[in-house]
Amino acid sequence: MKNNIKISSLLTILISMVMGGCSTDFIEEKRDLSAVTNEVYEYEELSNQYVNELYNTFLPDHNKNMVKWDRSAADHGGDNQFSLATDEFAEESDLNAEYATVDNTQDHCIRTIGDRATTSYRNDPYTRLRKINLYFDQVDNFTGLKEDFKDQVKGQLYFWRAWQYFELTKLYGGVPLVLTAQDPIIVEGGGSDIQVQRSSASEMIDQITKDLDSSYTYLDRGRPYTEEDYGRITKEAARAFKGRVLLTWASPQFNRNDNPARWQRAYDACIEAKEACDAAGKGLHPDWRQMFFDGETNSNMEAIIVYNFNDNQAFGDYSRNNATERYSRPNDLGASGGNSPTKQIVDAFPMKDGTPYDASGDLTDFYKDRDPRFYHSFVYSGAEWPYEEDPDYKHWTYSWSGSTAGELDRSTQNNPNASGIYLKKFTSDETSELGGFRYVPTSYLEFRYAEVLLNLAEAAVGVERLDEAKDYVRQIRERAGIEQGSQDYGLSTVMTRDEHFAMCINERKVEFAYENKRFWDLRRWLLYDDTFGTVTRLNQTPIAGMRRKGYYTVALNSDGTEYITNSAGADPFQYTMVDDKEVPPGIIDRDANPEDYPSGVTTHEEYVDYLYDNHFKVIVRDDLEEDENWSFTWFEEYYFFGLHESLYSEATYLEQTQGWGGAFDPLQ
Repeated sequence: MKNNIKISSLLTILISMVMGGCSTDFIEEKRDLSAVTNEVYEYEELSNQYVNELYNTFLPDHNKNMVKWDRSAADHGGDNQFSLATDEFAEESDLNAEYATVDNTQDHCIRTIGDRATTSYRNDPYTRLRKINLYFDQVDNFTGLKEDFKDQVKGQLYFWRAWQYFELTKLYGGVPLVLTAQDPIIVEGGGSDIQVQRSSASEMIDQITKDLDSSYTYLDRGRPYTEEDYGRITKEAARAFKGRVLLTWASPQFNRNDNPARWQRAYDACIEAKEACDAAGKGLHPDWRQMFFDGETNSNMEAIIVYNFNDNQAFGDYSRNNATERYSRPNDLGASGGNSPTKQIVDAFPMKDGTPYDASGDLTDFYKDRDPRFYHSFVYSGAEWPYEEDPDYKHWTYSWSGSTAGELDRSTQNNPNASGIYLKKFTSDETSELGGFRYVPTSYLEFRYAEVLLNLAEAAVGVERLDEAKDYVRQIRERAGIEQGSQDYGLSTVMTRDEHFAMCINERKVEFAYENKRFWDLRRWLLYDDTFGTVTRLNQTPIAGMRRKGYYTVALNSDGTEYITNSAGADPFQYTMVDDKEVPPGIIDRDANPEDYPSGVTTHEEYVDYLYDNHFKVIVRDDLEEDENWSFTWFEEYYFFGLHESLYSEATYLEQTQGWGGAFDPLQ
């Protein structure tokens, strides 16, 4: 989280001692308990370093692209697998590829829970859980630590244990619930004598919420944090996360019969979360875009759980750069440009008065009069996209044909991104292009106050408090800059309970676009297809069968025909250098000075409109998926995964999940 939460040389020595010994049962990466030195429980510095190392096992590593990163996906073996299994990005993944049927020997059987044990240390869920349980088991046997410090540490560890078990519960429904550090007897062949069965999902949720209540209690009475501790888990984070947990438990993924008691439990928890966050001075950041760059200090009122990065240019133990901007900026600037938003997500952003965008209209106007968040999230051809070395930079991304109309094999960029529109969200006007935008410290807001409100809004719908729910969404839209107008921020037609649920889902799709929430929202509302009827209920577009799309912005001649040239690099809207002289473009200069604008045009924004009206044609791009016949494949069984054969073959005493060849019911 904060830069100071790092592994020092002293801790490295300590961890090597902790991790000594053999690895046994799959449930944990077991270690010889006697190898842990008692100093961890006697000295604050060592105890803090132990906790810091645990944070590092949960948090993203150096140089991660945060719009495609997920801890549970990383545990599966590919940290972008969940983001690619949505409508936010186009690429084949383990969870959208074509398979004949579900099969626990295939990669679509998520391995997050872990594989069979090995003899080497690895960072997986039960490794982290063991480290947490080990501390709980041992710390009260020693007297060197003051009680307020121990309470502070325990509060953090209870949170992380809840976090880890919740991640597993969302994926599997129920897993072996281990609350003490086990010391198994090794049996012949390298296995373990321990056979912990899978707990039910309801037992998991009860333990998770119990741990979060403990986290809140210990942090409330524990030693207060200093400024140097910014980024650590707080008591309001524990309350907020409990709201997320119980909202998921009340959602259709787990709550197929719409049990009102679960919605009430979620609503009560979300009210507690809001009260705790309000008391801590949290709230909606007044500047929607700036909140993503105020994450390094306590001044960011939006931040509830923050993953902090740094701009250290030296690779090593203290280097944790955020690679998101590098993957968002264009290749021609030395960056990567791999974050390619889809048309499906762009279409989700409403108009500036909050009413839905009409995706069937003239695409040439797709960027006009949209929700202000649209302009903070995306970069289209002609949009301003400053950075430190070029505060006047304008981004151009259009195409033309080299010989035959419609081929569109020429572009303003040597290596353009896949979808024809770029991701601006999380990129700063003040970022340096040094190293291809490599050394970026921008923090990642894993949980922010907007989610506190939207979780509460959804829970309020669940308990039939519809007016209250709509008011929370109004607050989100008002902060975003949407106009109230005569349409009540675009919410005037929302009437029924299901329409209010849809309002919440649609708002999350926009507000949290590219914040790694979409995969989990689609699963918890069963929105990948209409097997359970929720797609129809909430008037959503199913993901199954989808071909994710983008844009071609096509260059036009003055008479409206497509521009075609056999000349290599002959950009129709840009001056070129010939014999050290500027040669005017064939049609119009995209970089014209204001004094050279057409009559009636006075600003860059008006000039961009002029170009779209007269020299650009925007069409749908349907070649993002590599195979022209490919479409998104989804199996109902993905709502709860089975145990992969690589694990199950060594732990056959476990019940396999229903749909994956077993009888374990993930809904119980």
